[in-house]
Amino acid sequence: MARVYVGMGSNMERVSNIRSGVAALRDSFGELSLSRVYDCKAVGFEGGDFFNLVAGFYSRRPVMELVEILQHIEAVHGRRRDGERLAPRPLDLDLLLYDDLIMQQDGVCLPRDEILEYAFVLCPLAEIAPQGVHPVVGRTFSQLWREFNHASQSLSPVDIGL
Repeated sequence: MARVYVGMGSNMERVSNIRSGVAALRDSFGELSLSRVYDCKAVGFEGGDFFNLVAGFYSRRPVMELVEILQHIEAVHGRRRDGERLAPRPLDLDLLLYDDLIMQQDGVCLPRDEILEYAFVLCPLAEIAPQGVHPVVGRTFSQLWREFNHASQSLSPVDIGL
């Protein structure tokens, strides 16, 4: 079975969409490892603050099937894919890692570039997989988080009762 990590975010009805999104992931994939939820500013566009977290789980499903399930969960939550890429959204689910697979196919890039770019992805990933190794750069997520420019993107942990 593959160890899978998914980034989750919402800046519309954040508490209910994150709770419902986590429930949908559990229904689809079973037991989850969850990071804390972090409150952070929208990056790359003007919009409401986001709640973000990372979920980890094991799956036998192939990558593209996982992506289809994640997109279905987003759609059920009102996510539309016909607008701007960087825009407010009820629920955003991004496949970050699938074991140590490196691929770029049909719009899916693994490992996801955002791991190295955004605190709201790297911090929660390092929290639940500190000894996991980034398959491209070869350093652990905890090492990458220690080296990250924390001042550039602030995060605040929040408790929403997951």
